[in-house]
Amino acid sequence: MRRVVRGFWGPRPEPVEALADRWRRTLDGFAELVPQAADVWSQVHGKGPATATAFTADGDALAAALRTAQSAADWSDLTGTGLRLVGTGALGWEAEVSGLAGGAPEFLLQSLAIVLHAPDDAVVPEEALLSLVARVWEPDFGDVSDDDVLDALEDDAGYAVGDPVVGRTGYLSPARAALVPEGLETVREPLPGGGELLSIAAPGDSATVVRVYERLREAGALAPLPRPMTRAVL
Repeated sequence: MRRVVRGFWGPRPEPVEALADRWRRTLDGFAELVPQAADVWSQVHGKGPATATAFTADGDALAAALRTAQSAADWSDLTGTGLRLVGTGALGWEAEVSGLAGGAPEFLLQSLAIVLHAPDDAVVPEEALLSLVARVWEPDFGDVSDDDVLDALEDDAGYAVGDPVVGRTGYLSPARAALVPEGLETVREPLPGGGELLSIAAPGDSATVVRVYERLREAGALAPLPRPMTRAVL
């Protein structure tokens, strides 16, 4: 089963050293939570046919990769610094971690995404993975979703790529969490920094995700960041 764990935020310029530390904490935390998914990491280069090179997920290698990305002819701090890593592990497990961060864009959200392929009967700590993304990257919002959830949100709730969103699990930054309506059918877990993790639905229950998404949107908790963006979170 393919699932996606994501966090999104607005402009937040950061130096390479800070980005490398966030990346290192992400990969270290991922290895603790899902050790079977990524025994070996590779870095994917370029936008054309996928080319990958072996990658050691430590602070020095991450800083070097980020500096190399920033040395590209088309790099701009108005976009951010991208990095894409693919991990292979036990049979049936595969992970991709990609991010675009450290920039000051006016319209393009910064992001960190974990795409995890696991056997259908595997137990995956989805909420812990989203909590990791929230604690390390301090996003504005985040979600745990799969193809069925995203299709249901698009078809039944008018969700479009780039809109603030929650999935089976959601994360809301402090200002968004303050707008969550009473009586919502979720379990709310406060996280360090004032944001909240929302446990919304079990795998396969897309209808509940759609219902909660619509209530959060109506309450303003999923309002988009004003454009042009001037801050990282609502």
